[in-house]
Amino acid sequence: MQLAGQIAPSQAADVIAGRGMAAMPGLINAHAHSAMVLFRGSAEDVPIEVWFNDYIWSMETNLTPDDVYWGAMLAAAEMIEGGVTTVADHYFSMDRVAQAIATSGLRGHLAWTMFGQGDGRNELEQAAAFADQWHGALGGRIRVWLGPHAPYTCPPDFLRLVAVAAKQLGLGCHIHVSETAGQVQASLAQHGMTPIQLLDQLGLLEGPVLCAHAAHASPEDIAILAERGAGVAHCPKTFLKLSAGIAPVVAMRERGLAVGLGSDGAASNNTLDIWEQMRLAAMLQKHEQADARVLSIPEALSMATCEGARVIGQASDLGRLAPGYLADLILVRLDGAHVQPVHSVGAALVYAARASDVDTTIVDGRVLMRGRTLLTVDKAAIVREVAARAERLRQRKPGRQIQTYRT
Repeated sequence: MQLAGQIAPSQAADVIAGRGMAAMPGLINAHAHSAMVLFRGSAEDVPIEVWFNDYIWSMETNLTPDDVYWGAMLAAAEMIEGGVTTVADHYFSMDRVAQAIATSGLRGHLAWTMFGQGDGRNELEQAAAFADQWHGALGGRIRVWLGPHAPYTCPPDFLRLVAVAAKQLGLGCHIHVSETAGQVQASLAQHGMTPIQLLDQLGLLEGPVLCAHAAHASPEDIAILAERGAGVAHCPKTFLKLSAGIAPVVAMRERGLAVGLGSDGAASNNTLDIWEQMRLAAMLQKHEQADARVLSIPEALSMATCEGARVIGQASDLGRLAPGYLADLILVRLDGAHVQPVHSVGAALVYAARASDVDTTIVDGRVLMRGRTLLTVDKAAIVREVAARAERLRQRKPGRQIQTYRT
């Protein structure tokens, strides 16, 4: 269903009373690992190398496809309740995540994580088969990206293969890059260039690319990304929590780069709340630039909506309330004591509203939540399923992990 302009209430199949609420485009989560809600709160107050090697990559060896499905379902419930209508997800067992997206009614841009183990061809074949089944499915509600993990975990030869495969399949790539200063220094020592320059040399930036983080992109890196038309997913809470640094968002946007907002995984953020990301992004850039005028309210709202649509390559029909655009929208209550009085709707949304203020969430014209009641998923049943798996999933065995973090 698409917005087709003004119609009289008498012509509508259903009328939702929106008095006292703000209608706005649904929020776009431009980088997430949805099923990592399964590990929420399990790796706290540790540096990033310990976070990966001693906790997350050890616990992830316990995952089954069913675990991923139920984690994605819990994430879907959380995102719908928080007004997220589209998620760009990067994880394992993405066929099960696709099923969760299909059931919940969300819009998903899905990338199956690949490390390039061996020569990586088996992983590429799996990703290609996933794309063949799901790319464009559900009337375009699901789109598929290739998901090489990062230049610090994937061998250059594998990344070159991914670049070729992306062209052949007509897909973009969703990849982590330049998350920490240590990753950049290691790349300079090993390859004589930054991670972004390496991706460019390998041909990975020649097609659509969604770069997660880019917290330590240099001015030269930013120029390359802008020239290539890449998008960046900015995840400020993860950067702060893991002491990874703050992305130069103002410089990126000044060069015309599309910068959206991502939650990252709930194991490093603890929520999938894009409202929190939005206000952190604005305040951090003001602090970093020592200028209260930067990343204004309209710009922050844009990053969460229409600029996020640019990042995921769907700017022509997503992220705006306008005729011809997809009917992905939310109603946000503005009657809470923490919001009143409303001198500025924009200020209320960016600096006062909470995820729990979202009253109604609609995707593709389908109402997924109304009056804070979820209509497509059974949250209580999902929580029970996840709780039954929690003890097994948090077990860590020394020397058993899916990958090794090195810088």
